[in-house]
Amino acid sequence: LLLPISNLTNLLAQDSLGLSTPAFAALSWPAAMVSVVVTVVVLAVRFRRDLRGTYVVPPHPGVEDRVLFWVAAAVCALLGPLVVVGLPFAGVATGLALVLVAAFAVRRPSALRISLVPWRLVVLVVGLFVVVAGAHAHGLDEALLRLTGTGATTGDLLQLGAVATVGANVVNNLPAYAALEPTADGGLRTMALLVGVNCGPLVLLWGSLATLLWRERCRARGIEIGWRGFGALGLVGVPLVVGAGILATSLLAA
Repeated sequence: LLLPISNLTNLLAQDSLGLSTPAFAALSWPAAMVSVVVTVVVLAVRFRRDLRGTYVVPPHPGVEDRVLFWVAAAVCALLGPLVVVGLPFAGVATGLALVLVAAFAVRRPSALRISLVPWRLVVLVVGLFVVVAGAHAHGLDEALLRLTGTGATTGDLLQLGAVATVGANVVNNLPAYAALEPTADGGLRTMALLVGVNCGPLVLLWGSLATLLWRERCRARGIEIGWRGFGALGLVGVPLVVGAGILATSLLAA
């Protein structure tokens, strides 16, 4: 929630509001900080037994290719600062990605595979955007305004956040943001919408592109994530995190 580059929905919101990165952070920091704290508390309570005691520290993994390691580390480290100072995100991301691809092409070409690109997820999300665009053309805006309201009181913001949370879990957070953006005409309402679509889609596994990518990486490492356990924890944690984030926005945001 803190920076535009932290989430794709944030980039869309920054463009809609016309804010610089510092101005966006001035608006988003209360929700970002409170959401992190509440999440940590929820997880600490839920997994309190697992957190007791000690664990065996695994051996430090060896670095097979130090040149490639440091190039990749530099790319990751530079992305945030270059965007924060005002450089265009698309140009920075593309340039750094090309540097990383070139480094792999020279040092480890066998690692570059078309399967690394999540085409199925991209097609799914694009398809959902098309559906949302069609719905807008057939009166979606009017229906959503009746659900979300139009004010910026704490109650109005909670109402918008709740609708955003449900929408993100049902249709994925990116299309949900695209559908609800016309109802968020202002900084506080846009931030309430972002809290809903960023912190809310943690009940159903397909609610967030980030969650889909995370689950895919878990599966690749032999870790299965069941939808029942994931959803049960989400049903407890999401209302607390979303509610706290929106209350912080209403009380503290610039």
